[in-house]
Amino acid sequence: MKSEKISELTTKRLSVYLRCLQTLNRSGIHTISSRAMAEQFHLNSAQIRKDLAYFGEFGVRGVGYQVSQLAQHLTKILGLNLLHHVCICGAGNLGRALCDYAGFNTEGFKIVALFDQDPRKIGTLSRSGVPVYDIKKLKQVVRKEDVDIAVVTVPADAAQKVVDMICDTGVKAILNFAPVRLRVNSAVKLKTVDLKVSLESLSYYLSNPASPVAAHPPE
Repeated sequence: MKSEKISELTTKRLSVYLRCLQTLNRSGIHTISSRAMAEQFHLNSAQIRKDLAYFGEFGVRGVGYQVSQLAQHLTKILGLNLLHHVCICGAGNLGRALCDYAGFNTEGFKIVALFDQDPRKIGTLSRSGVPVYDIKKLKQVVRKEDVDIAVVTVPADAAQKVVDMICDTGVKAILNFAPVRLRVNSAVKLKTVDLKVSLESLSYYLSNPASPVAAHPPE
């Protein structure tokens, strides 16, 4: 792997490539060129080659990529060969929906705990059997369950306090769904998913049908 810093857009595209390779593998396709892969999945062949080159030489000239082998390499590069324990802070509708989404509990991720401050929720289980703990026990449970990723689904006015609590546990990766800008120390990786911003962007294009829409490669 080259020593230069890998951008977040590159890592997002690696995840897309992995899904494509898994689809090819299920279809019984054993080798594929970057051009054929790009055509089948509406990608950019030059971008595929450039992104993969950051991590090594995977293709064979005139043959292409070994599908299963490249999928294994990307799985390892993305850290999906390890099991990540995930907790969700906020046992409301969104938190429980994410907790019970089967796709999270496969290929490297396992939801191990929900947290809330509502006494009516504490001590209950999600539909998939994940326990809801008192948020006051966050540090204790995080350490017991070896959590390394936390998801925040609390209201905006409570999000910073909860994120501060998460940082205090030593967790280094946080996915935030609260519609607010949050502060973390430089050792913590924070990603925010703002559904409202995405919907407002779509609303703009509906309200301005004559506005040119740029073609965006998978991120």
